[in-house]
Formats: sequence, C-alpha cells, structure tokens
Amino acid sequence: MRPSTDKPFSPACERNQAPILGVLRPAFAGRRRVLEVGSGTGQHAVCFASNLPHLVWQASDRADYLPGIRAWLDEAGLPNTPRPLELDVMEEGWPATAEYDAAFMANTLHIMSWPMVETCFRRLDVALAADASLVIYGPFMRQGRQTSESNAAFDAELKRRDPAMGIRALESIEALAAATGFGPATVHPMPANNLCLVFRRTSRAAP
Repeated sequence: MRPSTDKPFSPACERNQAPILGVLRPAFAGRRRVLEVGSGTGQHAVCFASNLPHLVWQASDRADYLPGIRAWLDEAGLPNTPRPLELDVMEEGWPATAEYDAAFMANTLHIMSWPMVETCFRRLDVALAADASLVIYGPFMRQGRQTSESNAAFDAELKRRDPAMGIRALESIEALAAATGFGPATVHPMPANNLCLVFRRTSRAAP
C-alpha cells in the first residue's frame, strides 16, 4: 500500500520486494553486512532489513536520493539500518577493504553506462570480502537477445533517454563478476521478465 506521507514511492519496488525477498533469504542466510548499491527510494532497504534482522543493511545512493531514503529509514526506525551512504559509482569514497560480506543491486545496471558498470564491479572488488555474496535484480539479455517483447521495448526507451543506457547481457555481467572472484550466477526467474542473479565469491580477485 502506498504510504500516506510524502516519502518517495516506487510501485515497482512494492511489487517486486516479495519475490526478491524469497531469493535473499537463502542467499544472505550466513551474511552479516550488506551494501545496497543504488537504494533509490529506500523501500527495499526497509523491507529487507525488517525481514532479515540478522543483517546490517547499508543503503547507499547519490546525494539527491539520500533525503528520500532517510525518510523511509527514519520512519521505520529499524536497529539494523545505519544512515545511508552517499555513493557515486564514478567517485571516490567507497567503503573500506572487505567491509561487507554481501552486496545487493536492483534495477541499477541498465541505467548506468557500460563504463560505469565496469567501475562498479571494480569498486565492489575492494569493498567485499573474499567469500561475499552478490545479488543483482533486473532485466537482462540472454545469449545476445532480449527475453521478451516488453524488455525489448524498455531497452529502446532507455536508449532514447540516453544511448549509454540499456539492458545488459547476462553473460557480460558474469564475466565482470568472474574478474572479481565470483563464480557463475545462479539465475532465478522473476515476475515481469526480470531475473535475480546470485553470485558467491571464492577469492578477492581472479588470477
């Protein structure tokens, strides 16, 4: 249900949080500290932190998103949600080495340029522990093709907004993950032609 306050609200977050939570429960069962990259409205942070109380859930985003995220976190008053971090993929100031043993991203990679996606994975290489888990939610191409007509239309819309945006190929994301020590993704089909990719890291970096 949409909140009665003037907090930012995403209908998509409201719809997808239950399916994502079903993936996160086993994926983050043994984790302690999660870095959410690109927390957007803050809805996911509240939902997942409240349902996974064993985790410290660290929300983050660019400066203009932080007031909305803080509004959600302050209203929820959860003990496991620190104040959100100002985090820009292309800027310095990312967390210290191996500070987190898990990371989560939802609907972020397709709104980044490809150089930004590459930089994001290089930043995660430093921020995440050697045995970290990584969960990424969103639309992806598979074997060079869009998986649905709606995803193809969405990709075209993104490219009209900015030619650098676009739905990313699953295989390309797996290659970036492998370069930072993650194994192949476990792929979970999700509603609305999205996927949840679950990675587990086996080393700090690939040879």
